[in-house]
Amino acid sequence: MSENELSEKQKMLQGLAYFPSNKQLQKERAQAKKQCQLFNQHDIDERKGARRIIKDLFGAVGSAWIEPPFYCDYGYNIRVGNNFYANHGLVILDAAPVTIGDDMMIAPGVIISTATHPLDALERRKGIESARQITIGNNVWLGAGVKILDGVTIGDNSVIAAGAVVTKNVPANSLVSGVPARLLRSL
Repeated sequence: MSENELSEKQKMLQGLAYFPSNKQLQKERAQAKKQCQLFNQHDIDERKGARRIIKDLFGAVGSAWIEPPFYCDYGYNIRVGNNFYANHGLVILDAAPVTIGDDMMIAPGVIISTATHPLDALERRKGIESARQITIGNNVWLGAGVKILDGVTIGDNSVIAAGAVVTKNVPANSLVSGVPARLLRSL
């Protein structure tokens, strides 16, 4: 099947340029946003119901707790392992798969974004975007305000310091910090 024969969703999932304004993709984002809204407004005393919403929203989830508010684009591209904890204000833009391992800790205000736009202004004006997978290993801690950008892999046991913007892969057992994030030392 040629690229011209693919649906916009198929293009998105294959990491090709696609139009997020496509009606099917708009509908799927709206469904995910409704689920996020339900989760964010859920009674704090009824955690089981909130967990069910996340299990229905995500592509796969082990044992997880997310403090509201939480936002995502589609949900079905998110896979998290066991002992996943995210503090308030997590945003995952999951136009491509986001895979997160076990024993994950996420501080407040973290953004994980698979989406990107063309550098060429004329292409960007057309409304095209693309997305690349993000993979985060086991036993990783993302500090407050961290931003993980498209195509990044973070190795097991790594710590991303508060405020870091991760634009490149992070080896296992690493401490990174800064904008853009740089290796401070091995752990």
